Amino acid sequence: MLKKMGEAVARVARKVNETVESGSDTLDLAECKLVSFPIGIYKVLRNVSGQIHLITLANNELKSLTSKFMTTFSQLRELRLEGNFLHRLPSEVSALQHLKAIDLSRNQFQDFPEQLTALPALETINLEENEIVDVPVEKLAAMPALRSINLCFNPLNAEVRVIAPPLIKFDMLMSPDGARAPLP
Repeated sequence: MLKKMGEAVARVARKVNETVESGSDTLDLAECKLVSFPIGIYKVLRNVSGQIHLITLANNELKSLTSKFMTTFSQLRELRLEGNFLHRLPSEVSALQHLKAIDLSRNQFQDFPEQLTALPALETINLEENEIVDVPVEKLAAMPALRSINLCFNPLNAEVRVIAPPLIKFDMLMSPDGARAPLP
């Protein structure tokens, strides 16, 4: 057990160091068994956090993200958080004014993360395979850059299915009523 933990920590450290040393605009910590975003990474990345435009934290075990994460990486263009245990976003997600795409698929959202509707550059939202019933259609319709939202395999209420299509100017992907996600 300790050996596996040590390997996971070493893997995270190696990936963070690669980002710093290469001057990359990408931090990929997918499949690192993270239960939270490691606090030590903020110090290591403090001089380059503004140049990081893509962070991938997919397929970890994250239950939440902190406000510090959102404010530290305020220059993000893309945030990939699919396959975690997230059920909400901190209000400081509003700091991500340059964010164009967010992937929150395969998480545990029961409520639509309405803070996303305040992001002016957001073009793509993926919330596939969550437990979302209601969607703020009017707020989504008012988003200036939104082009696509994926809500497949969510138990959306009938009202969303009827009201949304005539109000929106973007692609809204929805599963047939009652459809469930295929088993992995």
